[in-house]
Order: sequence, then C-alpha cells, then structure tokens
Amino acid sequence: MEERQISKAVIKRLPRYYRYLGEILNNGVERISSSELSNKMQVTASQIRQDLNNFGGFGQQGYGYNVQYLYDEIGKILGVNKTHPMIIIGGGNFGHALANYDFEKNGFVTKAIFDVRPDLCGTMVRGIPVMMMDDLEEFVEQEQIEIAVLTLPKSKVQEAATRLVACGIKALWNFAHLDLDVPKDVVVENVHLVDSLMQLSYRISSYERPENGE
Repeated sequence: MEERQISKAVIKRLPRYYRYLGEILNNGVERISSSELSNKMQVTASQIRQDLNNFGGFGQQGYGYNVQYLYDEIGKILGVNKTHPMIIIGGGNFGHALANYDFEKNGFVTKAIFDVRPDLCGTMVRGIPVMMMDDLEEFVEQEQIEIAVLTLPKSKVQEAATRLVACGIKALWNFAHLDLDVPKDVVVENVHLVDSLMQLSYRISSYERPENGE
C-alpha cells in the first residue's frame, strides 16, 4: 500500500471500528453495509466510507463489507496482528491496575513492572514480575521491549523517559501530567486523566447553562 498521510481524527476512530467489528464477528455476522455499521457506531455512513477509503476502501458496491476481512485489515493497519512487548515503569496502584488489564488479546504483552522499592522486588502481578530499575537496561535489550508505560509522579517521569530512550525504547505511553521532551523518532501517547475529566465537566456544565447565556 502506498504511504500516505492519514489524519489523526481518522486514526483515533480506527480502534473503535476494530472494537465494533470484533463484537459483530462474535455475533456471527459475516457481512455488513456501511449503513448498518453506521447505526451501530453512531457515525454517518459517508464518514465510514471516507475513513476506510484512506486505506483502500475494503467494501464492494451492493455487497457491503466482509466483516472478518475488514476486521483483519484494520488490525493490520493498527499493528495489533503483531506482538508488542512492553514494560510498566512504576509499581504503584495505577501500575498494578494496568498490569491486571488484559492487553494481551490485542497483542500488547506486559513483560515486567519496574520500581525502585526493594520490598516489591520479586513479587508478581497477574504472573508479571516486579523488578528493580537497576535491571532495566539489560531486560529491555534481552526481551526486545518496544513500549514503556509510564505511571510515575510528574517529578520523576522525564528522567525515566530519557533513560528509556537511551535503552532503545521507541514508544512511550505516558500517564504523568507532563509533556515529555524526547527525540522526534520516539512516539509518545499522552493520557492525561485530569484533562479528560475537565472535558467531561465542561460538557456537564454546558447542559446546565441557560440557552440565553444568562
């Protein structure tokens, strides 16, 4: 497929397509029209067609979409047809919560949790070992880790990110409320939970505002 620039809005919608198509497959549906998919996802049929046309279309006029094929192809685009080894930096409550989530079904395999507290060394979370930061570089190299999940305090996260990049990590999933300073070839996905709550707060407030602005 020829490389082309895809908008961030389209990329953000792809995981949602993938999730809905997986549910449709589980219900035994073999083919679906853009209109039917539109009704399920609350996205216009024209938007669905435009999004999928960015990657070659996949549909046939008068037939619609083969659900299994579309599911598999979107999985390839998202890269979830491959295994992505990852580690979690920070063995606190949030790190434990993420370790307990089943990311493996989408190809993201948590290999270890790293922390600096000696009392956590050797403990397990859902079969995932907690290791010391002293062992980070060797483990990343041996296990060919691709992704590091950062669940550290804001004051510690930049130092950890710099160290991870020096190890060869090319993707960071950052839950700290800090925009990281990393080289351009390192992919960072920031998840700022408070920002999300503020957006929710705004939406609640917008319903409470009088229409005349008083």
